[in-house]
Amino acid sequence: MSIQQSDVLYTAVATAENGRDGRVATHDGTLDVVVNPPKEMGGSGAGTNPEQLFAAGYSACFQGALGVVARQEKADISGSTVTAEVGIGKNDDGFGIIVKISATIPNVDAATAKDLLEKAHQVCPYSKATRGNITVDLAV
Repeated sequence: MSIQQSDVLYTAVATAENGRDGRVATHDGTLDVVVNPPKEMGGSGAGTNPEQLFAAGYSACFQGALGVVARQEKADISGSTVTAEVGIGKNDDGFGIIVKISATIPNVDAATAKDLLEKAHQVCPYSKATRGNITVDLAV
């Protein structure tokens, strides 16, 4: 279910110069990085790249969703981590991405961890935005 403009609580604004081989910065200056294609895609690999930025955002958002679900389920996720692996490759339309979300949740058993991940995937805004558009695999 989408939200309306009147429901927006915060809007992040970032501007890119020269696409994948340039610079990206947020309007408030808190993020200002050089972007370069990775060596695997013929670039210098000297800066970060859009896939790394997406992985960072997705993992942070998913960890937040995991916290929401854990509170609802009264599960202890202290010491947990969430890792997002974002792959890019050629597809029928040019390029596409694929994501693997993995989590380490030391204070719960494997079955509970898997259940928490699946529930977090239902509430995470990044998961909602990508659902049906890209493959997202979950792993504990």
